[in-house]
Amino acid sequence: MSHVRVTASVITDETGIKSKIPVIMVEEGGKLKELLPLVDYLIANYQAKSLAWMNKLCQVVEMLLDYMAVNHSHFEKPEDLFEMFTQRVYAGTIGEDGRDPSNLYWFPRRTKTARQLLTTLSEFSDWMHRKYGATPLNPWREATLFEQRLNWAAFINKSQRSFLGHLDSYADAALTAKQARNTRQRRAPTGDSGETKAFPDSRFMELLFVGFTVPGKQDSPDIVERYDWRGICIAILLHWGGLRISEPFHLWVGDVTNDPLKPDEACVRVYHPIDGVAPRDFKGPDGRYMPNREAYLRARHPGYRPRHKETGNRRAGWKNPRLDDTTQNFMHVHWLPSGIGGRLFMQAWKLYMYQRMRARIGADQHPFLFVSFRGPQYGEPYTIDAYRDAHARAVRRIGLTPAKMNGTTEHGHRHAYGQRARRGAVDDIVTQRGLHHKSIESQAVYTEPSIAEVTSALESATEALSSGQSLPMVPDLDALGLSARREKSVFLTKKSK
Repeated sequence: MSHVRVTASVITDETGIKSKIPVIMVEEGGKLKELLPLVDYLIANYQAKSLAWMNKLCQVVEMLLDYMAVNHSHFEKPEDLFEMFTQRVYAGTIGEDGRDPSNLYWFPRRTKTARQLLTTLSEFSDWMHRKYGATPLNPWREATLFEQRLNWAAFINKSQRSFLGHLDSYADAALTAKQARNTRQRRAPTGDSGETKAFPDSRFMELLFVGFTVPGKQDSPDIVERYDWRGICIAILLHWGGLRISEPFHLWVGDVTNDPLKPDEACVRVYHPIDGVAPRDFKGPDGRYMPNREAYLRARHPGYRPRHKETGNRRAGWKNPRLDDTTQNFMHVHWLPSGIGGRLFMQAWKLYMYQRMRARIGADQHPFLFVSFRGPQYGEPYTIDAYRDAHARAVRRIGLTPAKMNGTTEHGHRHAYGQRARRGAVDDIVTQRGLHHKSIESQAVYTEPSIAEVTSALESATEALSSGQSLPMVPDLDALGLSARREKSVFLTKKSK
């Protein structure tokens, strides 16, 4: 069975409103037809799920179609097919001799990736069972005692870490704990996420004012044309504002103002792409202001949508960060360091807006702050890919190599923000607010010490021990039953000479 994935605009009612979703077209009777159950499922989840989730589901459905095409004669029951399909997703289809008679040539996947794909497929199969009465690929069964214990442990752990965990129903959890999937997934390895790779603070100013110079304009006496102020603004938001790479691309022109308490510093608010409060400069036919930003775009700027709902170059993701205000639905950019970040961004923003004025790009076409200055995208919202390229060129101009392992990609700036907060002994809750994490544990990857810092600390400890100091460990004393005869505080003693 051949198939192809396309992006389609789906109209579901008489309003004519289009929903753009990925659609799998399968060959049937010599013609290509859409896989309608999948279309219905994606439409049902259109508001709740991201485009990335939709593409992952389409990916695993395509894999299943390919696997069924070459193996349908080997299985009588759907669950048997799914069980073997699960193994192939994890382990691949290539034998030890490097051959694959099925011609699928799947390589083994990371456990985490495979689990996500298979879980998504299982949920789609459950929906088809409820909707159409189809036989589920991975049905539920009665869990073993061991599986019930694991389910309970997972529920308790999730409930304790959730902000609304006190509302969880233990009665529902008891029923859920007694169920398990027919085909079990491989457990992902646990451990640290790896060393934090942060952009070096000592090179950041050089990145701004050497890296982001405009080629051929380095010696221009005109400060406006000498620098890429758009790139500088975004870099400041990432490095001193701690934003994710996608978040600056949701900013509108009016989202930057003077801080009322510190007029020389910028107050930047990143509003929710849909539910953020709309500017009060436009009213609908009923004489009312627009209720949110999606409505504002649809009414005043037809053809533009919230960028996380766009496809192609206009798309910018949104990870549902913790908001600082749930009345207007925005997150406030918290500068670290608090003084220089806001002041420098305000100056860079003014010069960038002057660049826009020179280029005759106003806010009539759309309200997005960062725009393209050249090519067929002139005046259109600036793209993340274009900024990544500009950032990589800026990094090379200051003699560094853009690479995630070096901390010199755009995401390294957010790590630098977290590391700066740790070195400054910023309280964990304050750091959580600065990084806009919903869970306080999410910031661990941004604030854990680097390998170099751990090595340096242990070398210092080694030197202290070599110089004649010893450090009795209380847990060791307790294990030997000596704690009653020794003081429990940690102390240092000089080795007798």
